[in-house]
Amino acid sequence: MADNRTFTMIKPDAVENGHIGGILDQITASGFRIVALKLTQMTQRDAETFYAVHNERPFFGELVEFMTRGPIVAAILEKDNAVEDFRTLIGATNPEDAAEGTIRKKYAKSIGENAVHGSDSDENAQIEGAFHFAGREMF
Repeated sequence: MADNRTFTMIKPDAVENGHIGGILDQITASGFRIVALKLTQMTQRDAETFYAVHNERPFFGELVEFMTRGPIVAAILEKDNAVEDFRTLIGATNPEDAAEGTIRKKYAKSIGENAVHGSDSDENAQIEGAFHFAGREMF
C-alpha cells in the first residue's frame, strides 16, 4: 500500500560527516523497515530532474551543486503511516527549528545542509523511490 512506504536520501553533508550509520540506526529504531538501499552519486542531470519542482526558485542552482558534490544514500522505507511518521522523525527543514531528538536536530548543519530528504506525500514517495530504484531493487 502506498501509505506504507516513503523515500529518503541521506544527503552529501551527512555522508561526508560519517552519519550514515547513526541516521540508519535512528530510522530502524523508529520502526521503519528498509526495503531498498544504495550508496550512489547524483549527476547534475539527476539532481536537476529530481528537484525540477524547485527549478524556478532562487536556491535551485545551489541545491543541485550541493546534491552532486558527493555520494548520497537513497532508501525506501516501510512502516504504517510512513510519510507522516518519517517527516516527524526527520524534523523541520531548518535544524534550528527541529524538535530535539530528530534527525535534522542531531545531524544537520543548516537549512541548506539539512542531512536528509523525506518525501512529502505518498504520491511523491512513489515517484522519488522509482527515480532511484528499479522494481527488482525493492524488497
